[in-house]
Amino acid sequence: MIYTKDHKTLNMFEPFAHLGPKRLKLMEQSWAKLFRDDILPVLPVHKVARHYDPLKGRPTKELYAMLGAMILQEMHDLTDLEAVQQFAFNIQWHYALNITADADRDAYLCPKTLWNMRSLLTREGHYSSLFDSVTDKLREVFDVDTDRQRLDSVHIFSNMRHLSRIGLFAQTIKTFLVNLKRHHRPLFDGLEDELKDRYLFKQGESVFAMVKPSESARTLQTIGTDLFVLIERFRAEETVTGMHSYQLLVRLFREQCCVEEATTGHTPKVSVKPNKEVPSDSLQNPSDPDASYDGHKGRGYQVQIMETYSREKNGDQLNLITHVHAEAAHHNDVHALLPAVEQTKQQQRGPKEVLADSLYGSDENCGKAAKEGVEVIAPAGGKNQPEGLGLADFTYSEKGRATACPQSHAPLKTKYKKDRHSAAFDPEICALCPHLSECPAKPGRKGHYLRYSNKELRLARRRAHEKTPEFRDRYRFRAGVEATMSEYDRKTGVKQLRVRGLGAVRYCATLKATGLNIFRATAFRKRQTKAKDPEKKASSNKLTVFLGRPRVVEGQISVFLTHIAGWAGKFQCAAY
Repeated sequence: MIYTKDHKTLNMFEPFAHLGPKRLKLMEQSWAKLFRDDILPVLPVHKVARHYDPLKGRPTKELYAMLGAMILQEMHDLTDLEAVQQFAFNIQWHYALNITADADRDAYLCPKTLWNMRSLLTREGHYSSLFDSVTDKLREVFDVDTDRQRLDSVHIFSNMRHLSRIGLFAQTIKTFLVNLKRHHRPLFDGLEDELKDRYLFKQGESVFAMVKPSESARTLQTIGTDLFVLIERFRAEETVTGMHSYQLLVRLFREQCCVEEATTGHTPKVSVKPNKEVPSDSLQNPSDPDASYDGHKGRGYQVQIMETYSREKNGDQLNLITHVHAEAAHHNDVHALLPAVEQTKQQQRGPKEVLADSLYGSDENCGKAAKEGVEVIAPAGGKNQPEGLGLADFTYSEKGRATACPQSHAPLKTKYKKDRHSAAFDPEICALCPHLSECPAKPGRKGHYLRYSNKELRLARRRAHEKTPEFRDRYRFRAGVEATMSEYDRKTGVKQLRVRGLGAVRYCATLKATGLNIFRATAFRKRQTKAKDPEKKASSNKLTVFLGRPRVVEGQISVFLTHIAGWAGKFQCAAY
């Protein structure tokens, strides 16, 4: 049975007035005030409620408070037990979640209930709705302009052990043998004792860890052969081939090994692939099959983050994260720009210009984004243009055909085929040119030829524009996203997660980004409030000193007045 409260109707009396004026003021200056007033009422409870019967069964926990607790747990980087403790005893959580009663029904949360709700949100993808509802509300409250945004990625690690290549083989085989023993004991007993002892011996992992570097190739060959033997041994057993651990064996062998063709009557020979031939999306740990490998940052995952920014020095706008997407580490950033633009446009918070590094700003991405009305401000990838003349120094028509060289000489003839251009210049004129040695037009049979493609021309123009003060002034704001990545980790602990699997990683990364938006909105509101205070103080040109104690000894007043007698001309003192 569904249980919810009405959080949109204001209370006639403040339920937390017992805190006193000073503690209540601190509470209202914290993130809890923003959460209770603006975020809690807009949480997408309707998407979670459809998984429960509206009338039958035991009443659920108050669903608004439950969804709020899921955000707060990731926002503060808490374990399940720590989150339960905070839900039960932390008065700031009670204020934020509008828990006004002390009964267990309202202020107690079972760890199993927390686990079930997280499982539901992860399985159904409702964490994205949580992020969207909070982000849209903050955008509305703080009037955030989303026309300018910047994009970057951060590498994160799941709760998995980083294994060597030998350790990966050994751990995958051990996982399979343990599951085989648990579910198919007769088949396990039929294996050779030597094979079982090699991987299930109590000190098996330490034995493989102590392999000398000179013996690693031979050890890896032995383990690879064992892997092949197990796969072939149970290939015809349907009850075994359906096991997840067996499928990991097959995947590992396909990615890391190959079988040489055997002659008649001989056993096939297994060889282990060199490291450079192993794909980056190969298995990294059997406990987290979704993790992959990035050549620069290692094993794990990466999160794409896009946020708004302001060009004003006083920071008059809230920097709001508008897009967050977790993926395996082997994915290239070049494929992340267009999905981010498309998703934000669907949520009515799309950008008109995006700052990004060169990996995002490929020629293809810039062209497709321009068709969507989005300008990508990013350095052009590839080799930098050498000093001297370049393609961008020539003059071109609207169709991209060269019409004049940097010395204003027109070509003798031009040709165009598909997306390739060529322009022939008079060799006699080129021979007298002072820039002949650095000119991209090279001598040919009947003249000096300038050959280029449409893409090369676009990249040349982009590289030339990158050297201008205008580009540098616009692009300098991209560096601010690095501070966001640092804050994302320091406040929410996103780089070291307690979970495994892509679904769980996406859940945590998304809700942690939601929490970071809440932290930022709270800090921004404090800055706004603080900026208004000096204006009020400036309107008063006199300092009035109040003695607020009702009973003051006459001698104390005399001492006080004596100390300020020298300033009587500047200050007016009123004693009460």
